Amino acid sequence: QVQLVESGGGLVQAGGSLRLSCTASGRIFSINAMGWYRQAPGKQRELVAGITRDGVTSYADSVKGRFTISRDNAKNTVYLQLNSLKPEDTVVYYCNADVKVLFRPWADYWGQGTQVTVSS
Repeated sequence: QVQLVESGGGLVQAGGSLRLSCTASGRIFSINAMGWYRQAPGKQRELVAGITRDGVTSYADSVKGRFTISRDNAKNTVYLQLNSLKPEDTVVYYCNADVKVLFRPWADYWGQGTQVTVSS
């Protein structure tokens, strides 16, 4: 009933930038927190950045000062601007949203993931 579709991943040289987008669609009544996670092979998925509906943001220490999360509530879209990229940022990035579908409880939804590859 709810789909999160990510875009914007790709290949970039170290020091470069990318902008990830994630749009939620479906029978959405409201969206609370949204965020971006990443997962390297063999490791647990970790929170990269989160943003509340009111725009309060939080970041993992490893990306503070380099990544910026933002959202457009009217478009049900969350963005992640990735600057000063490093080879260690090479992983799959996943979008997450806390969504309320009418007549159903709040639930977490995930995107399919988008690959970011940073070459040295």
